[in-house]
This record gives sequence, structure tokens and C-alpha cells, in this order.
Amino acid sequence: MSGDAILLNVPVIRQLYHWDCGLACARMVLKYLHPVSDEEFQGACWELELTESVWTIDLAYLLCQLGVRYRFCTQTLGVDKGFRNQSFYKKHFDTEEDRVNKLFLKAESKSVVVKQCSVTIQEIQEHVDQSHVAIVLVNAVVLVCELCSSPVKYCCFLPVGQKCFCRKPEYQGHFVVVCGFNRSSGCIFYNNPAYSDRVCCTSISNFEEARMSYGTDEDILFIFKES
Repeated sequence: MSGDAILLNVPVIRQLYHWDCGLACARMVLKYLHPVSDEEFQGACWELELTESVWTIDLAYLLCQLGVRYRFCTQTLGVDKGFRNQSFYKKHFDTEEDRVNKLFLKAESKSVVVKQCSVTIQEIQEHVDQSHVAIVLVNAVVLVCELCSSPVKYCCFLPVGQKCFCRKPEYQGHFVVVCGFNRSSGCIFYNNPAYSDRVCCTSISNFEEARMSYGTDEDILFIFKES
């Protein structure tokens, strides 16, 4: 693309269930970096005991296990107790809080790179400008693609037989892969695992609102192409 814009050729992989958007993003990143076999990927997931609740720290452990160079930035080293009151987290909060906090406590001893900080959109752009990518936790309720004709109905990913009333929650955690930007038009390109056939695009202001929503902890995994 032009000097003002970059769009990395990151494969789009669709999530299979309502809970595995993070794993789909990890697969996209791995295919972009150095492909691993399905057996190796599944083996790493099994070894890390990943369940139907995948947090950003889980993805950090997974990338570490698969030999990917990355840096996990977050505002909170552990679980924000305020999440207990959010419908998105409420169901599994009690069991997940202890598990996730232990992962943060063990991170350094396991060589899992975690840094407590906020990052700017300029830092994200500079990272992508060097042909690196990032997995970002966003609030899907807020994130709006300017190219898609209609927003994703995340209820489509509910397990078969589970009744859905399509109520719009305040927060819906969702992982996307940032793979480009256009400085002239002020937009961010990203792969949304809700789709398998497109690259999405949103304004910087919308992207910033989505990734900084309460519930995300501003979690971002900076992933480096040379590993």
C-alpha cells in the first residue's frame, strides 16, 4: 500500500464457537509468523489446560509455549474484582479469578512476558509498521467495522441448543488481530475471527473506545515477526 498505509498479509481464520476467538487469533498470528501443525497447537492447548474461558494471560502462555516472541501489556496484573458485576464475566468469575491470578503470579517463573502499562495508538502503529502484529482485547459491542454491511451477531456463536434473546450487553469481550492502518484516512485494519472472508476497518477513535472499554484492562499482545 502507499507510504501512509500498511496492510499485512495475515490469514483470516474464523472462530468455531462463542468462546474461542482468542485461539482463532493465535492461529492467525502463527500462520503469519511460522506455521505450526494442528497437532502441535492442540497439544499446547491441552498442556496448558485451556478451557472454554480463554483470557489474555492464557494466550500469552500459549505463545510462549509455541516459541513466539511477544510482549503482553495490561493495566491490571490479575483480575479486576469489579468484573464480578459484569454479565460477561459473572457466570465463571469465582472459579476463573483464582486460576487467572495464579497465572499472573507464576508468569515470571514461566518466562511469560507481562508488563503493566497502557499503550498508545502511535505505539501500535509503529509496531505494525515494522511488519509485526498485535492481538487486542476489545469490547465487541462498541467496535464497528466501516466495511461490513451489518454488525456481527455474536449470539451466532452460542452452543447449539442454547436459547438466545439477542439482548445487547454492555460489554462483550472479543479478540481481534490488528494488521494494518491508514494514516491519511485515520483508520485501523483488523482481522475479526467472527468472519473468515474479509479484513475489517474502523476509525482510530472507534478502535480506541473499543480497546479501552471497562472490561478489557487495555490488554494487548504485541507479537514480533522474528521469533
